[in-house]
Amino acid sequence: MAEISARAAPRDIQKVLAALGSPTRREILSLIWEDELPAGDIAAAFDLTGATISEHLAVLRGAGLVMMTASGTFRRYRARQDALGGLRAAMSDSVRWIPADDIPERSLSTVETKLVVIARVDVATDQPTTFRALTDPEIYSRWLGVPVTIKRGRFACTMEWGTRIRGHYDVVSPPELIALRWDFDDDNVPVPGNEMTGYLRVRPRGRGAHVEIHQMVDDARAAEFMEAAWSLALGRLKTGVVAATKPGAKMQPRQRRAKNRRSA
Repeated sequence: MAEISARAAPRDIQKVLAALGSPTRREILSLIWEDELPAGDIAAAFDLTGATISEHLAVLRGAGLVMMTASGTFRRYRARQDALGGLRAAMSDSVRWIPADDIPERSLSTVETKLVVIARVDVATDQPTTFRALTDPEIYSRWLGVPVTIKRGRFACTMEWGTRIRGHYDVVSPPELIALRWDFDDDNVPVPGNEMTGYLRVRPRGRGAHVEIHQMVDDARAAEFMEAAWSLALGRLKTGVVAATKPGAKMQPRQRRAKNRRSA
């Protein structure tokens, strides 16, 4: 098996930044961050043609972010994690999550910050139903109000104000535990391999369920945007999960809206 294009480090930082400018290429890097995959498996994770994925892979290889190994007619790809080490530190001051203002659901859940951000909410659906609402993309899309995809453990959605969220379910243990890594595009460039980690638990509570997320954070700034993100998500779960899990119930998708920045 021959290794092709395994340079020690990217030689042109502009090529790296240009390669990372595409959300699709960042998702490809995340997909092959820890696994070496053939091009066909990579293409199967996206609603794109094989030729388009090949073009993205060529750009990533040209930037020194991906190595390819060849065995006969097969080509396999893996992200070069070392190529992004210095870049991640240089981008640490990027603007992070900027939530849209005036979202009423955020007031429906309680949030507190300890060593981690802990967000919790009680919902009217039972434990198995609630867990399914967090893992079934059709139900998830209905209560969140925007299309959600979940393929081979990878999830993605775009909020109605334009923030793109994507990540991976590392552990799915029904009907209680989900361990996930995730990141988002929001006036910043999320660097693959540097996703944030959270642990989501669903426990019975009366006839309903108690949902609690423990989100790891590095500092107070990260805690602030995590509080905003999870209070929104759990607030929408509380208001929408009952209808979302009823076949035939009508639910209107969220209308696209502008992002309102808070004044300094």
